[in-house]
Amino acid sequence: MAYDSLKDLTNSPKFNGNSVTRLDAAAELNNLIAGGEGLMNGAAIDRLSDELGSELAIIKGRVDGLEARVNGLEASSFSSTTTMDGGVDVLIGATDGGASEAFQFQYVWDIDLDTSFTGEDKLEVGIAAGNASIETGGVLDFGEPTSDELKVIDVNYTFPLGDNLTMKVGDSLKISKNFDNACAYDGLTDELGHCGDHKAHQVGGDVSFGGQYDFGNGFTFGAGIAGASDGLLTKEDSSAYGLNAAYSGDNYGISVAYAMVEAETATSGTKNDSTYWGVIGSYSFDDAPLSSVSIGYGTGDTEGSSTNSSSWFAGLMFDEVGPGKVGLAVGTDGLHASNATEDMLYEAYYSYDINDGMSQTLGVYYQENNSGTDETGVVAVTSFSF
Repeated sequence: MAYDSLKDLTNSPKFNGNSVTRLDAAAELNNLIAGGEGLMNGAAIDRLSDELGSELAIIKGRVDGLEARVNGLEASSFSSTTTMDGGVDVLIGATDGGASEAFQFQYVWDIDLDTSFTGEDKLEVGIAAGNASIETGGVLDFGEPTSDELKVIDVNYTFPLGDNLTMKVGDSLKISKNFDNACAYDGLTDELGHCGDHKAHQVGGDVSFGGQYDFGNGFTFGAGIAGASDGLLTKEDSSAYGLNAAYSGDNYGISVAYAMVEAETATSGTKNDSTYWGVIGSYSFDDAPLSSVSIGYGTGDTEGSSTNSSSWFAGLMFDEVGPGKVGLAVGTDGLHASNATEDMLYEAYYSYDINDGMSQTLGVYYQENNSGTDETGVVAVTSFSF
């Protein structure tokens, strides 16, 4: 009877009367059992199950093994709402003058992990490692120098409150992450990359809380408060506060920022709070070799000081120069008192894409210090993204 049932199975549309192995027959029988339907009655299926019992056991073992491997892969992978992107920047540079004259090699590796729980929020974790203890020459905008240590450099959570208000809270989080910056210039050096205002528009923070309101007509308003890692709004920490208003039009933008940073001396308890203001504007051209012009101005005032300080910047971007873009900028190297000679910084660079995941930046900068220790630097940065 088992033979007759097996012969009926080979006459099914799957095999059409062709000769089959016992394992093939067992696989087809397993499909019939799983599907609950077929060309044979229940008694025939029972007879074949007895006859092909060993082959069915082999198939079941293979299926169970595949399911275990799939479950293992799913357990060790990201959730469906988690994304990862990262990159490696490699810098080769040489400096002449300044505090040191050296040929330097540096790398920075970083990844960002973003997870959403509602589809509108985002939990972001930033991890980085680099072989430098300080940025090259003290002036380059080159990632996180961590002395070859792997560090969590940022943990923050962004979530909406209504349609127009977005809140952000986190550790190692700058207040300025809630700000809109109108600058259209991509900087080579750290100072010129801040577009003339490295205090108000770049107000920092450790434990921070803030948000931004988008009015929907080009206007945005951002604000935040930050404290040290041991607390927020406590007597023990030096808190910082920041405000930002910005407008973005079709071809231009302007942003204004204010920051107040508390400072308390350890001996007398006397506070010397500092306040900063900054304004940045930019204009973009549609059909011109010059792509954008950006300017910026910043001021600083510290309690107990009789003089104010200021900084300024101007930068040009040419976005279509061969396969890449050119950046040119000049500005003060930080804030300077009104009665002091300004330290100046000049830069020029060319950046282009090698392929979808690689880019190259070649640049030169000149740091003019009133102390007489001028510095010239030449750098080549290769960036890998993944």
